[in-house]
Amino acid sequence: MTTKIPLIKHHPSKQLLEQHIQGQLSLSLSIAVAAHIELCPHCQQLEASLTPKIADISWSQCQNKTHDLNQDLKVDASFAAMLSDIVENDEDLTLYQPPKPKVIECKGLTYTLPRAFNQFNELNWHGLGKISRARLPVNEGEVRSSLLHIDSGGAIPAHKHKGYELTLLIAGDFSDENGHYVAGDFILLDESHRDHSPKTTNGCLCYTVSNAPLHFTQGMSQLFNSIGNIIY
Repeated sequence: MTTKIPLIKHHPSKQLLEQHIQGQLSLSLSIAVAAHIELCPHCQQLEASLTPKIADISWSQCQNKTHDLNQDLKVDASFAAMLSDIVENDEDLTLYQPPKPKVIECKGLTYTLPRAFNQFNELNWHGLGKISRARLPVNEGEVRSSLLHIDSGGAIPAHKHKGYELTLLIAGDFSDENGHYVAGDFILLDESHRDHSPKTTNGCLCYTVSNAPLHFTQGMSQLFNSIGNIIY
């Protein structure tokens, strides 16, 4: 019997993909897009088709900007000889080996992270009830980047956004008022979106990026709004 793999329905926009390919995104957003591409066959194909087109455009622009300068430039013979020597002795070159994905543990469970997270060697988890968070050392002013783990049966209290909140679901699944999400889904919300309260039956691990505190809207969770700048 074939196991049906849940389909990823939420993707970065084409504009975000193009900015990622061009290296124009901040580190926090670039991590999210790169990790999504690794998890999403559809965006892998889209990246593969966009990359050469963007490269051709960039190369043409570069040639136009440097055309006049190139009239006065001469090839450095020593550099050309060195390059030729490298190419001729390519048997000494070792093939690139992609790094192995990073495996982490939280609440006794292990998760394999997309390779975009390999640069983070130490994760310090802090938790409250069924929610645990590990802040990533991405220094981007007001922007906060974290790994967020929710135990089975857990939920984030109802809230709305003062800025944007990006969630990349890495493992597990969750649901909110807008639908059901599976591993690989890329969800970008802002202050125009209504209140929502993500809930998970089986537990999940997410990567989140936000540039402003969440504003909790119901029950006792509203008490956290007074210290929102500290806990987001």
